[in-house]
Amino acid sequence: MTTTTFRPGTEARLAVARQVADAVLFEGYVLYPYRACAAKNRLRWQFGVLVPPAWSAATEEHDFQHTELLMEPRPGASLAVEVRFLHARRRTVQRACAGGGYETVPELALEERVLVPWDEGHEERVRLVVPVAELTDGDTVVPFHRPAAEATEAVTDAAGRVVGRLVRRREEISGTLRLSVSELDGPYRTRRLSVVVENTADWLPGADAGRDAALPRSLVACHTLLCLDAGRFLSLTDPPEWARGAAAACRNLHTWPVLAGEPGRGDLVLSSPIILEDHPAIAPESPGALYDATEIDEILALRTAALTDEEKRRARGTDDRAAAVIELAGSMPPEVLERLHGAVRGLREVTGPGTRAGEGVPAFRTPGGDDPFGQSGVTRPGTPWWDPGADASVDPARDHVLVDGQPVRAGCRVVLRPRLRRTDAQDLFLDGRHALVEAVLHDVDGGVHVAVTVEDDPGADIRREQGRFLYFRPDEVAVAPAGEDA
Repeated sequence: MTTTTFRPGTEARLAVARQVADAVLFEGYVLYPYRACAAKNRLRWQFGVLVPPAWSAATEEHDFQHTELLMEPRPGASLAVEVRFLHARRRTVQRACAGGGYETVPELALEERVLVPWDEGHEERVRLVVPVAELTDGDTVVPFHRPAAEATEAVTDAAGRVVGRLVRRREEISGTLRLSVSELDGPYRTRRLSVVVENTADWLPGADAGRDAALPRSLVACHTLLCLDAGRFLSLTDPPEWARGAAAACRNLHTWPVLAGEPGRGDLVLSSPIILEDHPAIAPESPGALYDATEIDEILALRTAALTDEEKRRARGTDDRAAAVIELAGSMPPEVLERLHGAVRGLREVTGPGTRAGEGVPAFRTPGGDDPFGQSGVTRPGTPWWDPGADASVDPARDHVLVDGQPVRAGCRVVLRPRLRRTDAQDLFLDGRHALVEAVLHDVDGGVHVAVTVEDDPGADIRREQGRFLYFRPDEVAVAPAGEDA
């Protein structure tokens, strides 16, 4: 029997997945410098936008998402589904007139904020719980509808006088959620689950209608959360060997499902419009939402704190979420900001456990070390591994690496051959170029890197002063023949 009520245990599991889903839902919602007038905040909502069918037919945007994945439910298992999206509400600003009534204005300046027109995103959810056994009998279709509405909010000044109002209008939207399950051939009791979310609005755009007219009638940043109360989902990124063929046959259009929650568990899935890895997680150092997951929290916090008072007023008036970012950056304690300055998720021993001769202290190989158990290349626990002085055997200016049997060190000329890996489009332009070796570096995993500056680069001197080099592995360079012109 289908229901929309989640059990406490299911609700707790979905809450874990929502931490990452919120980053998806509000990715790019309002970007630094968090003001409506900023150029990059004028074209919003690029991920997971399901537009009305009529608009989809006239553009390259989509009106549906199709998720397929594999699951192994236990007998009697139920599937909880939660579709989440933003409903754009168009906000206009009106000023109170002296003779009564209101007039629409481009902005309304208050002491702490400057209110401007803006599209706010209101979170919507479509939820249901259905026994897996019922899904095998045919498609389960769940239509949903959100009616058009209008609401006003009075705006008061510091003295409590009404000086204006905000008018929020939302357009009607409708959609359909479709679920189905089919069993796979073979000895395994694995099933393929299909989840389709569609925008079914019957809105017809006018001849001069633009994307701004379609957004209030769209499912914005749409994504789906799935939870099995008994059983597990299989990873599509790294499925078991026996399920690779079935996983490869799954069709996922405009979305991608990954396992969510803690590593080692398979009861949760996030089907996201952004490609993620299995078990994505929010960095524990992150103090709060900054609505720009492609940036670094530390940089955004510092830049936000450096905004002028007038810029902060306009950010506060743009959106409540932007105002929260301003307050977060202004109230962040130094110890919290310090935590944002880089993090090491894990270190491993490069050589395995061992001890120095005559001592009961584990020895670890460091960059450039020759003997993991002797005096060279070994640091004692507690010695900072990032300190160049921790290992006297490491000297980037003098160290060398053999390339085609010849030693290459700082000052040598090489020919770049990055075509072996092609990890960057820029490699196409560097292939065959001559470069000067600036240093030979060893990383903590024992890898060797050749730092170079490209000859004939007019900015080479500046790069050298700043220590900003290009890095290649030894098999990506060749020794330049003596006397060969650059």
